[in-house]
Amino acid sequence: MTEPAERCLDVLKRLQTLHPKVIDLSLGRMQTLLDKLGNPEQSLPPVVHVAGTNGKGSLVAYLKSIFQASGYKPHAYISPHLVRFNERINLAGNTISDDALNAVLERVEAANDGAPITFFEITTAVAFVAFSQYPADVLLLEVGLGGRLDATNVIPPPLLAAITPISLDHQYYLGDTLEAIAGEKAGIIKEGVTVVSGPQSPEALSVIDLRAASVGASVLANGRTWTATACPEGLRYQDDIGTLILPKPGLFGAHQIDNAGTAVACALQLRKRFQKITAVSLAEGLRRVTHPARMQRLITGPLVDVLPDTCELWLDGGHNPGAGEAIAAVLREWRDRPLFLVVGMLDSKDPRGFLAPLQPFAKAIRTVIIPEEANSIPADRLAAIAQDVGFANAASVDSVFEGLRDVADQAMGARVLICGSLYLAGRVLTENHCPPTD
Repeated sequence: MTEPAERCLDVLKRLQTLHPKVIDLSLGRMQTLLDKLGNPEQSLPPVVHVAGTNGKGSLVAYLKSIFQASGYKPHAYISPHLVRFNERINLAGNTISDDALNAVLERVEAANDGAPITFFEITTAVAFVAFSQYPADVLLLEVGLGGRLDATNVIPPPLLAAITPISLDHQYYLGDTLEAIAGEKAGIIKEGVTVVSGPQSPEALSVIDLRAASVGASVLANGRTWTATACPEGLRYQDDIGTLILPKPGLFGAHQIDNAGTAVACALQLRKRFQKITAVSLAEGLRRVTHPARMQRLITGPLVDVLPDTCELWLDGGHNPGAGEAIAAVLREWRDRPLFLVVGMLDSKDPRGFLAPLQPFAKAIRTVIIPEEANSIPADRLAAIAQDVGFANAASVDSVFEGLRDVADQAMGARVLICGSLYLAGRVLTENHCPPTD
């Protein structure tokens, strides 16, 4: 590891100790720190603010790819990272370097001067400083948790807001009904700002509409003002202007039609300002998109080598009931091969809600603890939950490697899917020597 990378890790470790709670939603600490830093949130490129439960990262990935295909330079902010913290901060299309990250980390740490603040808040301040220092045409800003009290929501009114599908997740922090959670997500909608909504339940869309009406914002909603459907060529997008036939999105899975459609709806709305966005660059952006750990096939590496050559190994970071349904939609198309699952989850998630949609499609499941995650569900408890939702062949193992070895003899010609957590996905990419790409 290089010296700048080591210094970055040292600072990040110190920042993790500044607040006794892992999550404590508030804007006060964040605003106090930004004031000390000279308010970098006031000097950002035009912002597209993205909230939602499932598909936020995919939407940001599509928009980043579309902007790049159109000749623009986008910043992007995502969380969590998979392998290295640097992944969270993308400057004009490239992951922030260790040297640049270390300089901003040290500046922000000094400004905070040991005051209590959550890790996400202070690292979001780090991102805002970086984004304010490097030129770009647009900032694609992903919400961390919720929206109303999320650390990213200190920005001035953005150019556009987007809300991906809302489902039950993080109920302890956001509320235990779709309406309550939607209210938190809709908190990013600001006065006069258009919001593009992906597919929503009627309950969630009603809350979004009410919030928008209260601040004089307009809502471009899937199924009401635009639609995106699969077609033989790939994706058919329709709105009141007309129809676009676009290629199949570069990310795998039926649910990516919805995510890609939301990206197209956003891009067409943004075209008023970014006039180089064309049907050609939309198509190129959808085709070229990359986003690791979203129904990603692992082709080579130590984990792949554990399985017979006739097997396929796949990885997905989905971790809530909505993601379970989206994965299940993919599995319905995978009836040509037996399916085995290797699953690890955090105890803040709903394992029954995630696993139940997958149960009809899997021949067996092996459960693991997520390495170095204190809040991981113990593997034996997760296996018991899997049995409870109907998995007949469920057992706990000590590692992903062991899980793959355990099913290797049964998996000739099969697919194996590792899923349940982005944190697990990051460990898998590390173990398989597959660092994420820009």
